[in-house]
Amino acid sequence: MAVFTNQATLSYNGTSVNSNIVTGNVVEVLGLTKTAVVGTYTTGGTITYILSLTNTGATPLTGITVTDNLGETPFGAATVTPLDYEAGSVVYYQNGILQPTPTVSATAPLTFTDITVPAGGNATLVYEVRVNEFAPPAAGGIIQNTAIADGATLTAPVTATETVIALAEPILGITKALSPENVSENDQLTYTFTIQNSGNTATAATDNVTVTDTFNPILTDIIVTLNGAVLPPTAYTYDETTGVFATVPGAITVPAATYTQDPVTGAYTPTVGIAVLTVTGTV
Repeated sequence: MAVFTNQATLSYNGTSVNSNIVTGNVVEVLGLTKTAVVGTYTTGGTITYILSLTNTGATPLTGITVTDNLGETPFGAATVTPLDYEAGSVVYYQNGILQPTPTVSATAPLTFTDITVPAGGNATLVYEVRVNEFAPPAAGGIIQNTAIADGATLTAPVTATETVIALAEPILGITKALSPENVSENDQLTYTFTIQNSGNTATAATDNVTVTDTFNPILTDIIVTLNGAVLPPTAYTYDETTGVFATVPGAITVPAATYTQDPVTGAYTPTVGIAVLTVTGTV
């Protein structure tokens, strides 16, 4: 709601007299909301946003321009933008009916032009953005971005802000190596399992991280280590008849990734958390 004031002046015979001041309100008829379909993000992942414009007036609102700052935030003397528009992803509805794709006149900030909101109705823009290396990746990180709708038919721009948070969870991968590649009978062979965590949260015992394998050839007299320390037999099971090996759920924990922010560009570089499991036995 915009407040306005007005005063008249009466002039006669070289004399001026001011009227009283009247005050009124211009009631805004355009509403804007911005919603993320999922309220969390991961670096490299996508976010779908829904912009909903509602018109409570009796006249269509035409020529509306909608901008999204894609989470732009200050960084030193410059700014960083943690989201990139996924080209071609936008769809546009009026009162739930699909319309021709709107014009994207810019991507920094993201700008949609010539949007119409029907009288007593609504318009909806749905689009995707990708999370880039400028998004805070650590647990507790947030991206807050603002959309603005403006146009000649509006008394003042309207804004809407949405906040998404970094997804706090481990993201694990595993690689396996053997040494030596050529082993003689009755010699020792070592399997090395490197478990990598690219997520921002360390695993806990309750995550039940387990490594299973079936050794072929079957190993005997195995020794198992985790990060260089020998694991007790209670931390794993092994069948020398079948070669089936498994760690006890929760015996392995993997630290979270760590992140370094470039002081010049503001980009984050991850360093994965690692746990190393080895199994050495006789062939």
